Amino acid sequence: MLTTREELLARLGPESAAWLDAALADADSGPDVPARRGLPAWELRFAAAGRECGLPEAAEAARVLLLHTARPDQATVSRLYARGTGAERRAILLALPHLPITPDEGVPLIEDALRTNDTWLVAAAVGPYAAAHLDAHTWRHAILKCLFTGVPLAAVAGIGDRARGDAELARMLKDFAAERSAAGRPVPDDLQHVLALITKES
Repeated sequence: MLTTREELLARLGPESAAWLDAALADADSGPDVPARRGLPAWELRFAAAGRECGLPEAAEAARVLLLHTARPDQATVSRLYARGTGAERRAILLALPHLPITPDEGVPLIEDALRTNDTWLVAAAVGPYAAAHLDAHTWRHAILKCLFTGVPLAAVAGIGDRARGDAELARMLKDFAAERSAAGRPVPDDLQHVLALITKES
């Protein structure tokens, strides 16, 4: 869920709150704000959020708000993602539902995050944007990725609706469980939970 400006300001100290107000003003002003070092002011604020907001959770919320306010185009989003730190990439993934880009533009970022073993990125990648836009094949593999990396399936948005009746997902999960058992490795508890969702009646 998108943290509102008021909610975030209430969690910040006076200096950080003043910084956030200025950052959101830059983001809301669009191209009228002069660029610095060749970049719009809000993009520099985006990179500085970790230093200015203190707690990682507050910096993440600030970055998501900046993206939501600036509403950057696909080229800007892709550039920020490609050049960003893990924390900056995670904020972009969380902000995707609020950005004016098409699924053809946003899904590749989700797919990129799912190719990593960074559990924070994977958890962000399986949010509402993935639930709405990933095709069935990629979404099933996202479930397996969560199980493989230890990301709780509670992080997967819409899992109850998308898993219900998915026989192919059930087959993949059973194969995964059999492979783990044969190798003497534990089967994640979440796997049985998903199998139960698959057979659950609506």
